[in-house]
Amino acid sequence: MTHAPADPGPSGLRRTLGTGDAVVVGLGAMLGAGIFAALAPAARAAGSGLLLGLAVAAVVAYCNAGSSARLAALYPASGGTYVYGRERLGEFWGYLAGWAFVVGKTASCAAMALTVGAYVWPGQAHAVAVAAVVLVTAVDYGGVQKSAWVTRAIVGVVLAVLASVVVVCLTSGDAVPSRLDDGVSGGAGGVLQAAGLLFFAFAGYARIATLGEEVRDPARTIPRAVRVSLGIALVAYAAVAVAVLSVLGAESLGASVAPLADAVRAAGVPELAPVVRAGAVVAALGSLLALLLGVSRTTLAMARDRHLPAPLAAVHPRFRAPHRAALAVGGAVAVLATTVDLRGAVGFSSFGVLTYYAVANASAWTLRRGVAARVVPAVGFAGCVALAFSLPWTSVAVGAAVLGAGVVAYGVRKVWGRRQGDHPDPGGQ
Repeated sequence: MTHAPADPGPSGLRRTLGTGDAVVVGLGAMLGAGIFAALAPAARAAGSGLLLGLAVAAVVAYCNAGSSARLAALYPASGGTYVYGRERLGEFWGYLAGWAFVVGKTASCAAMALTVGAYVWPGQAHAVAVAAVVLVTAVDYGGVQKSAWVTRAIVGVVLAVLASVVVVCLTSGDAVPSRLDDGVSGGAGGVLQAAGLLFFAFAGYARIATLGEEVRDPARTIPRAVRVSLGIALVAYAAVAVAVLSVLGAESLGASVAPLADAVRAAGVPELAPVVRAGAVVAALGSLLALLLGVSRTTLAMARDRHLPAPLAAVHPRFRAPHRAALAVGGAVAVLATTVDLRGAVGFSSFGVLTYYAVANASAWTLRRGVAARVVPAVGFAGCVALAFSLPWTSVAVGAAVLGAGVVAYGVRKVWGRRQGDHPDPGGQ
């Protein structure tokens, strides 16, 4: 198979993002509402194995990031693993990855919007969620550079809030190191389920790869930005987990609805709790913005190849953004935000995203022969499969059904194309 050229051609998108901007986009997706919400259910699943679950999620995320970075350097085009799977494994596997990403991350967008609603106005969470989707879609419509500026401000606020939580908890007289081993372990199954839930919070680095046609010098910028953003997120998550556990312990953490706010109260600084709640809202908005960027770009790539309606491949002549894809994704998220349950959205999103990364690792496996070069994608693939099937059975069942529906649609399209004598170019150019 041939490598994609450095410039994918007259796509209409503009390369405006440098390494710093790309890192910010990745952090905006990873340092989202997951760190404010995922710790409690992970603690319920793993008990004293929470930190081990975090380590497992980190290893899988590192492998996925390594595979994605190597592939992005060779194929710097919008679409991420949709492109990698198509080029390395065949058209079907690229389509499956793209479908898993679009539907999984659309659910994740709804989860982020609902998180905003729950923190801003719990009694009207769905209405606030829809308003948040409209606001963020408008920013996405204006182009990736404006989105990067907004995301930079959001990341700064969230990092400041998380740093405050860590300092307050670790310097508190109520912080007890022995609490890191407190609680009842959920066993190997609990640790894997905790890792799957925490992976939901880690999975934002894919957003950098999906913006491949809007990054300057992508072969150099994307791998560097992926590794830097993931490293910062890992340090932040580990510090927050240790700090919160040292104050609350695994049992109290697992029972908490707002664990970071409860942690600062337990640490004797209740006046910081409203700031933490505000930080959760800002984080969720930042994550929603980064998610919409990634989903709209993957939708653009799939529409080019006619796996999705061709009008979605249009690029705005002024903003140089896939405006129709952005509006379509925003509309779908708004509909979901009025109907879905937050916990179900998170579980289904995790299943779809883990499927997406499984294809990425399988694609990276084909890049180079030799044991050393294949360890990372092999571990990443095995980790994705294990975490996907450790999720609650309802998430697995619904996720498998939706992916199956996508496979059926693909088959119908191929049969119809043969009957019409339509043989689209898999490259879509």
